[in-house]
Amino acid sequence: MIAFVKGKIENISEDNTVIDVGGIGYNVRISPQTAGRLPGIGQEVKLYTYTCVREDAFWLYGFLSRDELELFKLLITVNGIGPKGGLAILSVMSADDLRFSIISGDAKAIAKAPGIGIKTAGRVILDLKDKISMEDTAFHREMDDYADMSGGWADAAGEAVEALTALGYSSADALRAVKKSDITEEMDVETILKLALKNMF
Repeated sequence: MIAFVKGKIENISEDNTVIDVGGIGYNVRISPQTAGRLPGIGQEVKLYTYTCVREDAFWLYGFLSRDELELFKLLITVNGIGPKGGLAILSVMSADDLRFSIISGDAKAIAKAPGIGIKTAGRVILDLKDKISMEDTAFHREMDDYADMSGGWADAAGEAVEALTALGYSSADALRAVKKSDITEEMDVETILKLALKNMF
């Protein structure tokens, strides 16, 4: 119904913000992670929104990127995950971290979200694993860009990132560590992984 709201921030709390759009204040539910990334009071912001209409309520859920919004919409298709649960999951992990958790079957990471048990997290993985691909992740897009410029080492670098996430690092930390490494076309995955691990400490 409402694709996005764009206006000045009137108020910010941990789970809600008020956006002044042409003199009308829109209450938009947000995650604590989104709240921490918003500009200050009086600054302009654009939030992509999902509209939840019920008999007794009309809620807008807001996200700073279309990517987060699309993942949220996928999450709420899972039985047992409503808008509140979807927002809770995206409050403890980034879009890429969630994708990695689904792809790798890491239910424990998803279950760190408030109100999300291990069984529900497992259901998220089961229902969404065929709808999520590595190509959708930001690190994969960046690696593709680097591959175009550097002669094709992106596959090895991408595998190194995957290996680091399998060791328990977040996808964001893994990507940063790999990007900090002075990678050349001759390096294999093991060499890149060793360099990246040094950058973790």
